[in-house]
Amino acid sequence: MLDTIMAAVQSSVDFGIGYLGVAVGAGLAAIGAGIGIGLIGGNSVNAVARQPEASGDIRGMMILTAAFVEGTALFACAICFLLMGQVGGNVETFLGLLGK
Repeated sequence: MLDTIMAAVQSSVDFGIGYLGVAVGAGLAAIGAGIGIGLIGGNSVNAVARQPEASGDIRGMMILTAAFVEGTALFACAICFLLMGQVGGNVETFLGLLGK
């Protein structure tokens, strides 16, 4: 079954391992940023609900922290795309390394 799939993949497109790594790395960075910003937003809403008079300070800190999280995610995606061309090989070579 694996041989049939590999023959179909190799005959249609030569997937580079670098492209697969970029997809996984950028996806994980986006998921991590989404979770982080969700936690920041939820906790800031809870903080404003407890102390409405401090909403201005809380909002400022929330925006600053969310910007740091987004910057980190953007940096991770940029590194993924820079490393994309540095990893050679194809799926068949990768599976050969795994011993399949």
